[in-house]
Amino acid sequence: MATNTEAFSGGFSDPVFQSQSIFRMLMDGMARPGSIRTVEYDAGQPEPLGAAAGAIALTLCDHDTPVWLSAGLSKSAVAEWIGFHSGAPITREKAEARFAFVEPGAALSSFGLFSLGTQEYPDRSTTLVIEVAGLGEGHSFTLSGPGILQSKAIEIAGLPDAFLRLWADNRPLFPRGIDVILAAGKSFLCLPRTTKIVA
Repeated sequence: MATNTEAFSGGFSDPVFQSQSIFRMLMDGMARPGSIRTVEYDAGQPEPLGAAAGAIALTLCDHDTPVWLSAGLSKSAVAEWIGFHSGAPITREKAEARFAFVEPGAALSSFGLFSLGTQEYPDRSTTLVIEVAGLGEGHSFTLSGPGILQSKAIEIAGLPDAFLRLWADNRPLFPRGIDVILAAGKSFLCLPRTTKIVA
């Protein structure tokens, strides 16, 4: 049986320090929606997973967090890489996933297929990491909501066509609903479920 060596390469050089640093960036990003953060650490992730998405996977995923991967990622070494470095099980069922990763250009299906949490435990929802072509460039969007003073303008290149419609359906579910992290290369921004997005 052939072994995919990509699955065993990479990882953080200083896992504790680097994962703590990324985690703080993610928490700050959720508190300040739309603010772009840059990952300085190389996770050595296999393609087509990007640098920021790879670092986020190493930081958030563990043996208690089932992970769902879009078609392009599931056909690569990414599933084995995440499993080897984090211990996270890969699931084909979107509703079971605590984290989900989508490669650039992949079509989005209904967010309702993922776990939306419950009224009692809204934190049990899926966090969706979507890779796009670029952050700080492309189409302009305006964000508003908690953590944003009045409004915030952001630019995103390659946001999936269905995203705004799916996001509009997601917001009224609060406190249930999914949170989204958009990633491009080494950069990412967070969109908690309370954020309103206008094109």
